Amino acid sequence: MAEAPDRARQRGGGPSIAYAVVIPTLGRPSLGACLRALAEGEGPRPRRIVLVDDRPLDDCEPLPVVVPDALRELVEIVPGCARGPAAARNAGWRSAPEPWIAFLDDDVLPDPTWAADLAADLAVADPATAAVQARITVPLPTDRRPTDWERNTAGLACARWITADMAYRRAALETVGGFDERFRRAFREDADLALRVIDAGWSIATGDRRTTHPVRPADRWVSLRTQAGNADDVLMTRVHGRSWWARAGAPRGRLPRHLAVTAAGITALALAAAGRPRAAAGWAGAWCAGTAEFVWARIAPGPRTARELTTMAVTSVAIPPAASAHWLRGLLRHRHAAPVSARGARGVSRAGVLEKA
Repeated sequence: MAEAPDRARQRGGGPSIAYAVVIPTLGRPSLGACLRALAEGEGPRPRRIVLVDDRPLDDCEPLPVVVPDALRELVEIVPGCARGPAAARNAGWRSAPEPWIAFLDDDVLPDPTWAADLAADLAVADPATAAVQARITVPLPTDRRPTDWERNTAGLACARWITADMAYRRAALETVGGFDERFRRAFREDADLALRVIDAGWSIATGDRRTTHPVRPADRWVSLRTQAGNADDVLMTRVHGRSWWARAGAPRGRLPRHLAVTAAGITALALAAAGRPRAAAGWAGAWCAGTAEFVWARIAPGPRTARELTTMAVTSVAIPPAASAHWLRGLLRHRHAAPVSARGARGVSRAGVLEKA
């Protein structure tokens, strides 16, 4: 976005634009740091801050967060019913009447001038602008190469339309029906919403405000859990067609290779069980070659510590079949999903259910 007189006036304390902040959360410790960053920053306060408690309803413990005194009167807590971040964000923006909704993840740290810069971003947004994205920074270690998980997180810095920090015009959310609640993970729900908004005739801009997204701690099996996103990719293809990858600027990933490696392994086992050891050995060799290539592709750019080497070796064996299984699950679960063109611009219903049971 270009600098404008309105932007300068906003930074200087001029008239502010009414907005609400919506943060879906499971009560992670990072939520407190996010709220402190908002409290200590400069610029116009939001009209309200909606914390969507997405823990199960049978969890009766209060949300474990200390709200800074400066924000205490602004914070509202609404239940998310453990239906995932898409449903949680819907619950949040629908409870806030403000014309702009700033979505934040609970593990980000808005810059000290975030509120002032947000007001400036919104002030220069033309009437056709549905949303204004922030600029995300992912700090990486300076004394060593990043790990596989750190490299994956660093991809958020150049990801398009992520709701780690994205301000949406309420009218645009109402036009398309909000987030598609079939996306139960924090993956692809932001790209899906953006594509539907653009298809409805709106535009999305990139603002000047900045937010830091630290790499959250993760165990060595996190790369296996992220393979569940392959099912979400199936839904994206059903809804938006194969062109969605290019439109969203999303990397295609290694799914075709994972399918091939998995097929080679299954074929080798089947041939061995059928008493055909020579043929089984050939397919086993193909599986070994594919797995070894994947292991090295993940090890080569990393720190190559003993822990990282072990983690990459073990998980690289398990990832191809896990990715393949999640892809097959997505094909089955979303086999009746309708494309956007077949269901109109409004996107999903309030319940987020557009498939046959």
